[in-house]
Amino acid sequence: MSLKWLSLLLLLQLTCYFSSGRCGKVLVWPMEYSHWINMKIILEELVTRGHEVTVLKSSAAILVDPNKSPTIKFESFPASVSQEDYENFFQQLLTEWIQGAKHSFWTKITTAQNIFSELSDVSLKICKDAVLNKKLMTKLQESRFDVILADPIIPCAELVAEILNIPLVYSLRISPGYSIEKFSGKLPFPPSYVPVVMSEFNDHMTFTERVNNMLYVVFLDFWFQTFNEKKWNQFYSEALGRPTTIFETMGKADMWLIRNYWDFEFPRPLLPNFEFIGGFHCKPAKPLPKEMEEFVQSAGEHGIVLFTLGSMIRNMTEERANTIASAFAQIPQKLQ
Repeated sequence: MSLKWLSLLLLLQLTCYFSSGRCGKVLVWPMEYSHWINMKIILEELVTRGHEVTVLKSSAAILVDPNKSPTIKFESFPASVSQEDYENFFQQLLTEWIQGAKHSFWTKITTAQNIFSELSDVSLKICKDAVLNKKLMTKLQESRFDVILADPIIPCAELVAEILNIPLVYSLRISPGYSIEKFSGKLPFPPSYVPVVMSEFNDHMTFTERVNNMLYVVFLDFWFQTFNEKKWNQFYSEALGRPTTIFETMGKADMWLIRNYWDFEFPRPLLPNFEFIGGFHCKPAKPLPKEMEEFVQSAGEHGIVLFTLGSMIRNMTEERANTIASAFAQIPQKLQ
């Protein structure tokens, strides 16, 4: 992190230390699953430093649970999508992604295109539920928040920030083809040496690979602009009472927090309002529970394998479980 931002953070902490009443009021537009798990770490740290954090929670929210985050405030609003339908929707997207990941890059990209189009439609409904809720927006106006924090994969926070006239900060890992970073954040990604995500290219591409990478970029750029053109632009213009676009509104973000290390990325131009925050989720190791410690110690010289399916897998067929078990049975490590 640059000296400029370190100085700014130090100033904010000193302000909060000497006068708790001057600590910031942070509004949050969350996303689900691993995106929420990552964001919650940032929010809990803000709370420990004296800031007041309020999360906008729709009735369709899955993991965004007030009972599991007692130090964070929540402002709930009714959604036109039921929680069951919302969760089933994500499970369907996950199934589509797993099936598409087995095939060629074009198949994976097409699958990602379908997923984001469907996600966009559902997200727009929830965004309208919040923005068109006059009681909710009046309450947010009266609360006088200092900043809004959001994950730009699901739009709407930028519209809320514009309505409330407050600064906007994004927390993002990556978007398909770096489209959000390019069109909204104005971050350059030269296709001659910056490979598209999932292309399996590196920054030393052959001529043929560069041509393919350029084709991927053109396709993703065209698709990203097209699928956002009508739905979101029209709603944003209606909500603000003036012609605008989702890219213009997202482009007003004051800072982009990239959830990765800069040296894990391929070299490329950066802008001063893009900050890498990789490792923010890391914490000092704690002793293992007794039964887990016994399991590890009994593993011998080969050690263990820790197998996880992430935050979205809830159920697994017996056939798939047996396939995974038979694969792990062929290695010497113990499995947990």
